Amino acid sequence: MALSKAKIIVERSSGQEIIEVMFNPTEYELDTANEFTDDEVPGLQTPLAQYTGGKETTLTMDLFFDSYELGEDVRKFTSKIANILDVDSDLHAPPPCRFVWGSLDFKGVLNSVKQRFTMFHESGVPVRATLSVSFTSTQSMKEQYQEIPRQSADRTKQRTVKLGDHLWMLAADEYDDPGAWRHIAEANGIDNPRELTPGRKLTIPRLE
Repeated sequence: MALSKAKIIVERSSGQEIIEVMFNPTEYELDTANEFTDDEVPGLQTPLAQYTGGKETTLTMDLFFDSYELGEDVRKFTSKIANILDVDSDLHAPPPCRFVWGSLDFKGVLNSVKQRFTMFHESGVPVRATLSVSFTSTQSMKEQYQEIPRQSADRTKQRTVKLGDHLWMLAADEYDDPGAWRHIAEANGIDNPRELTPGRKLTIPRLE
């Protein structure tokens, strides 16, 4: 069974536009990363890597176009994709789109298009081109919140400070995150995290 053609579904303010590629890509690349910051923890010589969030996922690929046998300017076909970069006057931004091919359904915006023309008619009109395209994922705030794993404590707890305890140790024990020690400090009015008195009862707040 022949593989279906990849397509770009553009959600313009004037309506939906579907652009089929001329040839399916031979490969594509998905790039995802996380962001971390160095978190200074009292009592430790080196900072801890504190997770601050995920970056957008990017989808990149090359798309091939050949209009030689059609006898047409290949830009007639490539411009449909390049024009997705234009700002939609009603949206005040380039329109969101989806790249759909087989099991891949990538929702985002077209971030960049590099057009490389490699064959020309004797008149100088380009008839073959390769487009290097890059899409960046987008999600609404609601969608992002729905994907956040709920790993917080179920309820507020109390812990009694023992000799040798540090706030970052308690945070690691309760939240699996040493960098969350500030939440404990704030909940207990602790200005100097180095001054923990053994026997003191600490409130361990639930992380929202």
